[in-house]
Amino acid sequence: MASHRRPKQPSRTRVTVLTATAAAAVALTSQAAQAAPKQDKKDVKEQVDKLYEEAEQATEKYNGAKEKQDKLEKQVGDLQDNVARGQQDLNKLRDGLGSMATAQYRTGGIDPSVQLILSSDPDTYLDKASTLDQVSGKQAESLRKIGDKQRTLKQQREEASTKLQDLADTRKALGDKKKQIQGKLTKARNLLNTLTEQERAKLAQAEKERANRASSRVDLGSDVPDSQRAAAALAAAKTKIGSPYVWGATGPSSFDCSGLTGWAYQQAGVQLPRISQDQANAGTQIGRGELKPGDLVMFYSDLHHIGLYAGNGQVLHAPKPGANVRYESMDNMPFQYGVRV
Repeated sequence: MASHRRPKQPSRTRVTVLTATAAAAVALTSQAAQAAPKQDKKDVKEQVDKLYEEAEQATEKYNGAKEKQDKLEKQVGDLQDNVARGQQDLNKLRDGLGSMATAQYRTGGIDPSVQLILSSDPDTYLDKASTLDQVSGKQAESLRKIGDKQRTLKQQREEASTKLQDLADTRKALGDKKKQIQGKLTKARNLLNTLTEQERAKLAQAEKERANRASSRVDLGSDVPDSQRAAAALAAAKTKIGSPYVWGATGPSSFDCSGLTGWAYQQAGVQLPRISQDQANAGTQIGRGELKPGDLVMFYSDLHHIGLYAGNGQVLHAPKPGANVRYESMDNMPFQYGVRV
């Protein structure tokens, strides 16, 4: 028979012990939380700078995908226009054959070749080219033109279809790169928010002072540009000192790194490719000792950062998110090589 005894109540002593244990656990947790080391300001800055560098890497990939998208959109538009015009031409040629058929019918019958081309499946006449010998010279020429036009339209439609798929893939890649950049910048912002307001203000002031020193006290030496184009590009870039870095921007009020170099050379009458890796192939590769003001300067092993050589080991560039266009020592970044446009 089942027991119906009431559960044994915990003794007062046991309750006291449990309560004391719980209180001790809370106290230890509180002490641990209070003892948790505060994020070091220097560590935060290093992590933020790293995230900004990664965001810039993603930005150049975004720029490449954006450039590809723009080209594909133009190619698709041109192909679609060509197909539309080609279809109009084909319709006119068929209308011409229709007039011939009408005339033949009135005079006693329609030529078999004309019947074929006007049938529901006119493409089949290409497999029976021998029938061209049975029609007049004028009809044969019209049939040949129609055949050529149909083959061209088929090729253009297939090419447009392929380009449209490429465009869809590129748009997806563009969206992925945009999310990646925004994710890096959000992480950087969240890290900065772990600092106190005074610490953030101190970092901002240090960045501002660094930019002011770089812009006002930099010694550019006495080197002269190798060409008028290089001189004009560097002169144009100097007018943008203080403009903010904005990813994907190509001027005239904000720039990313390759946006600044591309804009500067555009003012000198030279059209550079959009991204830094392509701009690296826009001229003759040179070593550090050969650099002249206005030459392009490549940084990092994947060439994701670029600037303009300003003289005396200084580069004029759009550095990173949160910074403005400024001079900076080339020693602050891993130099790869120069490019003389």
